[in-house]
Amino acid sequence: MSGTTLRPPSLLPFVVMCVGMFIALLDIQIVASSLQDIGGGLSAAQDEISWVQTAYLIAEIIMIPLSGWLTRVFSTRWLFTASAAGFTLASMLCGLAWDIQSMIIFRALQGLLGASMIPTVFTSSFHFFQGPRRVYSAAVVGTIASIAPTLGPVIGGWITDTLNWHWLFYVNLVPGLAITVLVPLLVRIDAPDLSLLRGADYPGIALMALGLGTLEYVLEEGTRWNWFDDATIRFCAWIAALSLALFVVRSLTYRNPVVDLRALGNRNFALGCLLSFVTGIGIFTTIYLTPLFLGYVRGFSAWQTGLAIFSLGAASLIGTPVYILLARRFDGRWLMMFGLACFGLSMWSYSFVTHDWGGDQLLLPQLLRGFPQVFAVAPSVTLGLGSLPPARLKYASGLFNMMRNLGGAVGIAASAAIVNDQTNAHFQRIAAHLTPANGAMERYTHALAGRYAAWPELPGLGDAAALRQLWHLAYREAATLAFADAFRAIMLAFVLATLLVPLMRKVAAPPPATTNAH
Repeated sequence: MSGTTLRPPSLLPFVVMCVGMFIALLDIQIVASSLQDIGGGLSAAQDEISWVQTAYLIAEIIMIPLSGWLTRVFSTRWLFTASAAGFTLASMLCGLAWDIQSMIIFRALQGLLGASMIPTVFTSSFHFFQGPRRVYSAAVVGTIASIAPTLGPVIGGWITDTLNWHWLFYVNLVPGLAITVLVPLLVRIDAPDLSLLRGADYPGIALMALGLGTLEYVLEEGTRWNWFDDATIRFCAWIAALSLALFVVRSLTYRNPVVDLRALGNRNFALGCLLSFVTGIGIFTTIYLTPLFLGYVRGFSAWQTGLAIFSLGAASLIGTPVYILLARRFDGRWLMMFGLACFGLSMWSYSFVTHDWGGDQLLLPQLLRGFPQVFAVAPSVTLGLGSLPPARLKYASGLFNMMRNLGGAVGIAASAAIVNDQTNAHFQRIAAHLTPANGAMERYTHALAGRYAAWPELPGLGDAAALRQLWHLAYREAATLAFADAFRAIMLAFVLATLLVPLMRKVAAPPPATTNAH
């Protein structure tokens, strides 16, 4: 089926779709700084609270690769409308959740139904912007992809402290309804082709969903259950490995696969996916580590955490117009190398973290990370996706976006393991020096014991209280050193990514498309 592409009369359709992409990405992390409040409100056990975030991520990572095929079946217009409507309804249900089980189900629905809005905006930007103007669209979608998860904990912390956790989900209702109404009226990109339902690769869809779902579960829950010491984790890891292996074979041999893995034969697209994976590690993992450090080491509240990382979002916004200005004059590969190198430099500066770091100390590392963030993300869109012919773009976009989320999942799992293991290792090394032969320690504990002994609430327990305080100090320093190790590991990933950028080819702006193939 083919038809003439209808040009939108203004940028309003693209703006409306970008709002949908923003709220879908924002909701990945909007609960990050409020999980304890949600858990308390739903009387959830400690090991159940993380599923408020895990359920969303699992559902989203399954749906994103399918979005290209669904776009061709139902059209961009109606898929985006259905996605926005479903996301809005699921958001309302999340706010009305009555226990942790219902919340987990509704969060999974929210991620499943809203996920298609993300890759659809990436592919639609190539329709709304042609030739050199794609610099603007790449900058916009790149900024949204990087800044929305960054602002999640900030906005979520403010909402929870100002109103309550229910409004983390109710805030989606007005923009969600507006998008649901406006997209059918404004968006005219392609036509649906329901005949594709007949020849769809349903076994491939099932294998991909099973593989990605179990892989995400292993990555999210592995650290908490000591990885392969747990039977469930081992079983899910085997299922993920076998399912994904069969999915790859199926996708490479089936005539009409739902995900175009053959596009990885294009060097720029393959490198773009790899670099998208690394930027996902950087964006999502630092958003995970920084609030975790501020909460556990500094004891910050959700709102204090939000204020401390606010400079990160502000720096990202400032970087966008600068990138647009430079992208018209310089090769995107050089700009991307600058962005990735600065991101790595910021991780190096994070590694000097001490137990008393707050917003002031985080300012410079966050400026180094936030300002060039769009330089790391936007060129991968133009160099990676822009190197593909329009006929392959929709199928490949889902894979491209999935790699960023998968990078985030892998990065969070790896950093959680580093923090957990290195905290124990550093604590043992610190404790080995805390012996009676350590004069400074002896003087410190004696002074503390005398101070505690004077408290009427601690009769005869001054020595025990002093030793307990010493244990807390040692553990705090061990945890701080472990966070520094995690930031250095991220830095190494960005050093390698920076060295890969010169392997990408420069992409010439294609002529404007006049037809739309299905």
